[in-house]
Parts: sequence; C-alpha cells; structure tokens
Amino acid sequence: MSEDARLRTRIIGKLALTIVVAGVLLAGLLLPWVGGGGLVARNSASLLDALPVELTDATPVGMSKVVAADGTLITNLYEKNRTPVTSDQIADVMKQALVDIEDSRFYEHNGLDVQGTMRALVRNLAAGSVQEGGSTLTQQLVKQTLLQTADSAEGRDAATEQTPARKLREARLALALEETYDKDEILTRYLNIVYFGKGAYGIQAAAQRYFSVDAADLTLPQAAMLAGLVQSPFYDDPIDNPEKAQVRRNQVLARMLDLEHITEQEYRDIAPTPVAITPGLAPPNGCIDASIGAFFCDYALKHLTQDLGLTDDQLKNGALTIKTTLLPDLQRSGDQAVLQSVPMGDRLAGMFTAIEPGTGRVLAMSVNRRYGCEGPECEEVVLNTAASKGAGSTYKTFTAAAALEAGIPANTTITTPGNRYTSRVFRGPACGAEDRNGTNESGPYCVRNAGNYPATLDMVGALVRSSNTYFLALEDRLRTVEGPVRMAERMGMTFGRPGQQKTADEIIDGNFGSFTFGAEATSPLDLANAYATLGAEGTKCTPVPVTEVLDRNGEPLTQDNGEPVVRGDNCTPESIPANIANTLSTILVGDVATPAGTGTRAAIPGRTIAGKTGTSQGRDSVAFVGYLPEYSASVMVFNPKEKQDVGGFGGNLPATIWRNAMAPFLEGKATTAFPPADPKLMGPPKPAPRPQSPRPPRDTDDADERPADETPAEDGPTEEEPAGEQPTEEQPAPEAPQEGTPAPAPGGGAPGGGGPGGGGG
Repeated sequence: MSEDARLRTRIIGKLALTIVVAGVLLAGLLLPWVGGGGLVARNSASLLDALPVELTDATPVGMSKVVAADGTLITNLYEKNRTPVTSDQIADVMKQALVDIEDSRFYEHNGLDVQGTMRALVRNLAAGSVQEGGSTLTQQLVKQTLLQTADSAEGRDAATEQTPARKLREARLALALEETYDKDEILTRYLNIVYFGKGAYGIQAAAQRYFSVDAADLTLPQAAMLAGLVQSPFYDDPIDNPEKAQVRRNQVLARMLDLEHITEQEYRDIAPTPVAITPGLAPPNGCIDASIGAFFCDYALKHLTQDLGLTDDQLKNGALTIKTTLLPDLQRSGDQAVLQSVPMGDRLAGMFTAIEPGTGRVLAMSVNRRYGCEGPECEEVVLNTAASKGAGSTYKTFTAAAALEAGIPANTTITTPGNRYTSRVFRGPACGAEDRNGTNESGPYCVRNAGNYPATLDMVGALVRSSNTYFLALEDRLRTVEGPVRMAERMGMTFGRPGQQKTADEIIDGNFGSFTFGAEATSPLDLANAYATLGAEGTKCTPVPVTEVLDRNGEPLTQDNGEPVVRGDNCTPESIPANIANTLSTILVGDVATPAGTGTRAAIPGRTIAGKTGTSQGRDSVAFVGYLPEYSASVMVFNPKEKQDVGGFGGNLPATIWRNAMAPFLEGKATTAFPPADPKLMGPPKPAPRPQSPRPPRDTDDADERPADETPAEDGPTEEEPAGEQPTEEQPAPEAPQEGTPAPAPGGGAPGGGGPGGGGG
C-alpha cells in the first residue's frame, strides 16, 4: 500500500472514530460538561477531583542544571531535552501559528470542538494529507501529558490507544482542564510539552535545536515551520527532509493567511524560500558532557543521591538548579598544573584536590584522566575521593598533634644515634629485613633515615625535616597508635570506607607503628580536609560539593518533613583544640619556607604556606598537602592500577603541582596570616646544643627525602643500632621560636626525611 493510501485510510479511521465519539456526546454522556453553564458550575468540583496529578502540575518535567559556585553551567541532567518557559518567553507569532494550524477555534470552545474536529477531518480527507489538527489543543495536551509521564508500556499504550473509551476520557479531562486553567496557561503548557523532533521537547528546546535562538525571538517563518512539525516531526524534519518541511511550513502560512493573521505580501515573501535553519547542538547532558570538573560533577551527583537521598528521576526530570561549590578558576588552574607534570594517558595518575577550611566546601578536583570513556587516559572512578595508596609522612602531623595533646611539648628533644631507631613498643620488620610491609611481627620495629640527620632533634625540626627515627620514638612515648589514629579521625580522615584497607578500630587493634609513616590507604580529599582542620583553627568540616538545590520554581528543594534537602555546612568547632592546630600550622610553615624543609618547591613568594610532604614505602605514592587559612589542597601521584615506583618524593612532583596550581589562583587574592603558636605547647626555651657537623645531603633542593626502609644512601650511616636501645633525651635544645614563626631546625644538620611505612616525608 502506498504512503498516500495509508494516510487516507488513517484519516477515514479517525473520521469514523470521531463520528462514534460525537454520537456518544449527543447521546448525553458528556452533556453535564458541554451543556449549560449551571451544570458545569455545579460539577466543577468533581471535575477537579478527576484530574490526574500529572495534569494539575502546571510545569512539565524538565532538565536540571548543575552550576559552579559563580553560576557557570557545568552540565545539564535530563532524560528529555526540555527547558520549560513562561508565556512571556514565547514569541506571540509562535502561539498564533500553532493555534491557527492545530486548533483555530481554540479561544472559542471549552475544551471540545466537535464542529472543528469534523471540519478538520473532512478537509484532511479531501486533501489526502493532514492539513489541520483534529483534536483541540486541550485534548492534545491531555494526551501528550499522560503519554510522556507514563512510567510503563501499559500506561503509554493507554494514552495512545484508538478506542472510544480513551477518546471519552481524554475529552472529559480536557473539559476539566478548561475549568481549571485559562487559555494562555493551556497553550503555554502545550508548547512546553509537545515534541518537535530531533530530541527537542518543548518550544525552547526546539528553537535552540533548529535555529539556535530562544523561543521569545522566533520569527514568522521559523514559527510556521515549528508549528508544522507538531503533527509529524519525523516526516517533516527540516534537517533530513527540507523540501517536505518547506511544504508543511507553507501549509501553516496558508492557514494563517486564510484566518487573516498574516498578509498576502508576507505569504508571498516567505513561501518560495527554502527553510533556513541554524542547527544547534543538544545541550550537554550528564557529567560526561561537563564543561569543567567532570570528576567533581560525578562526586557531587553521588553526594545528592547517596548522602541526601535524591533519586535519578528527580535529578533528570525535576528541573532543579544544583548549586555546587566548584571554583572554575581554581579547577582550571589545577587541571593545567596536573597535566603540565603528569600528562594525560600516563600510567601515573596525578590528583589535585582543594577544599575550603571552616566550611568543607570542595573547590576543585583535577586529575590527568578523561571522565567516562574507554582507553588508557580514561577513568570512571573519582580518584580524588578513592582511598587507594598511602600518603607517607603526611601522617606524622597526626602523631605530632596527639603528642601535643598528651602534654609532650614541641621542643621535646629525642636522640636517635646512627640515624636509625628500634622500637621498644611496636613490632615489625627490622632494619634491613626483607619483609618491609610494616606488619611483620618477627621482632622490634626498626626504621632509619636516609642520609645523615642530626642525632638530636626536637619535634619542630623532626616534623620539618621528616625524621623517621624521631617519630617512631615519639610513638613509643605514646605507647599506642590510638592517639594518632583518633587524632586523624578528629581532623577529618575517614577509615573503613570502600577501597580502604582497615577501619580505625582495626588499625588501633593492630597497633602498628607504621601508622605514623602513612601506610594506610588515603583519600586525597580526606588528606586535604584533615589539613584544612588545621587551617580552620581546629574546626573540622564534612566535605560538601553542593550548597543549594532549588526546585523548578526557584525555591529550596525540601524533604517530606519540609526541611531543605541541603542544610548548609556540617562543621564541628574545636574538633581538635585551636592551640594545637595553630601550633602545628606555625611548625609546618617551616616545611615550605625554610631550607631544611622537604616541601620548599611549594613555596609561593609573598605567601605564608604550611605544608607536609609524604612518600610511601617503595615510592609507589608521593604526596604533598599545603594550606592557608582560606584554602587547603592535597596532591597525590601514583599508579591506581598497580604498584609502580613513581621515581620521586613528595617534595618533587606533588609540591611542584601544588605551587603551579595555587600560585595563579592566589594572584590578586587577599589571604590572612596563621594565628600564633601557643608558647606553652612550644615548650620553654632551651640553650643551644653542642655543635654537630654531619655531612650535607646530595640533593639539598628536595631535602633528600627518601623512604626510610630503603637501602641507605651512599653517604648515609651503615652501623646498626642495637635492637631495643631506648632513645635518650638530649640537653639542651635550640631556643624555641617566637610566636607566629617556625622554629629553626635544631642541630644545624643536613635536611632530609624518610618516608612512610618506612617512607619519606
């Protein structure tokens, strides 16, 4: 059967169905609604009750927007490309064109128009094609709404079945709609829901898809073409079938001319011309299309669904505005810094993760991977939040904080002769043992430093230089790792999440001294957040990527109990004492600002930055975390798929990436100074120690940061320290620093550091 014959058969079928429906109407089944005004008025309440909820919701489902902190669009979320608009955002000529071709008596009937329907079907039959719509716009709105909101195949079939029962229900609901909404509201709702082809639902999406303009700016020829698409968006598609689209557009123009809504001259000017389109791309959809921060986008959406309980349907169909914490300029700066040091597709992954102290707002997540694709440069896991590798000597800060809280002042000196130290508390591999995983219980746990260190250091110098021997000896004084582990938790570290090896209780029960060397799997976000607690004077915050979620009306989205879905920042003041946080910040400034520090490559002229380096056992992960009172950021570099020697230390790539990311971002921004250290925690001044003259390290730039259990450097010590020898306290120590300034490294010896789990700082 030819296409024309099929079309003629379809029209005859519709005509027959309409005659049946008209007969039913005339028989009186719907007379209470189409009769006198009194009957309609008396039954209006029952009509309203009959409306499904889909028809009482004046705004159709639409795409949600995910925006950055400055309002920049990150991406959209949608199942259907639809952007609902208000009546005044739709060109009048668009409304007129649609009414003229689909329902010219729209402003005269009350939802049903038997006269118009019969006339349209007779006209279409005579022409052999669809010239004019058969149902009223109100009926079409009912059908389209029920069809597009159906959540099952049965529901969609019920909305489109060609039966008198469906037509009668559709007619009854159309009458109810007319009693509930005015004509302009019905027309606007229809224009927002109808499908125009090429994935465009609603007039705004269609205007953008075919002409790259807003619905308010549509011209007469554009409006006529779009109005003609409603009946057959595939057949009259102007992109694939421009000639058919021109014929259909001219049918609309002819109808507008018949109704005297355009002039003869306008018709003659437009009709001979081909359809002129300027196709626009479909709006971005999902994190894979994100304009910036795709991994951050994924993290934010998981936060909304997993932490706040939103559904995928809400996100994709709720027309929400999701306001995130992302700072585009910091994200771009982080992206550039990471890629400059670790190229896209490298087996090593480089991650820059930034957070705001005092609020927990996640500001940037950069990584040298593409989101959601296939190939060596692609990744679906948000590596910035995954706990995969250790973070090295960055954990020494937790031990230092626990010691300060336990009453051990920062000027406490410990002597560890021979650049190695064997614990009297913790068991593990001995220095030089083959088993270096930190869990060998064959004997007392021994660590060493790489290169020559002063035999005597205080906590200030040991933290700045990243001395392994000092911090194992300091853990011995605490007798257990519980203090450092609980301190890490209080600062924001989370143990026991998916991808992490142990819970905090398991770490404490194991009581492995290697905790202070960062052997535990660490999330880059957690690391940045823990040090943000120091920058916020002890206030710990839960990381948050979203500040507000607005509904389609621009109001805060609420839960069933009426409370906003997003309730603001979740912070705990004094999670650790402010004086401990401030004292550690003062000390950690020395890791970046003094020649003895291991993080000097992170220094930015004119900025006071506190920080700590870390290198895991075997150098398969390197880290640097730096912070100011306003910003905290971590950098980790490792192979997420397998164990690989990164070929450097925390003071190399990570510190360099940190500086390259933060320096451009901080330019022109005001930052505050760290509060001064607590003199009581620093300890009373002590006279200077006897001069010592250790040999200088080979690489003073990076402070010779090496994993502690590695084979000693050629200029390092070779003598074994007798197992079980206790550290001795050395008197005197160097003078304590003044408030607000980092203490000089004691002993005047070579800078350097070991690494975690036997790794360097």
